[in-house]
Amino acid sequence: MNTSDFINRIDQILKFHDLSASVFADTIGVQRSSISHLLAGRNKPSLEFVLKVVASFPEVDLYWLLFGKGSFPKKAKASTDVQAESKVVVNSEVSRDTKPRNGDIDKIIIFYSDGSFKSYSEKGS
Repeated sequence: MNTSDFINRIDQILKFHDLSASVFADTIGVQRSSISHLLAGRNKPSLEFVLKVVASFPEVDLYWLLFGKGSFPKKAKASTDVQAESKVVVNSEVSRDTKPRNGDIDKIIIFYSDGSFKSYSEKGS
């Protein structure tokens, strides 16, 4: 990993979100001085720092942040990719109920392997 390129990518995140270095530090949960030292090139990023950035900003791809590979922000995956990476979680009581229901579906929730989820409902919530 090239540290100066990494710093440039952090700058891109700051500009994309219109954040100051201090607000960025507060958002990811690190000391403001550590961001200052990193951006000045005095310190190298720790693994913990990198993971906090990726966890706090879901549109930041780990490989893009570390190596510049990929894109920022992450591009939406095609529906086939989403289906391949998703997990179907069914309540055991629901899975035993094989009788057809007479009613509308209130909500559909898709759980992804990274622990995130997307909720769809007709009401838009």
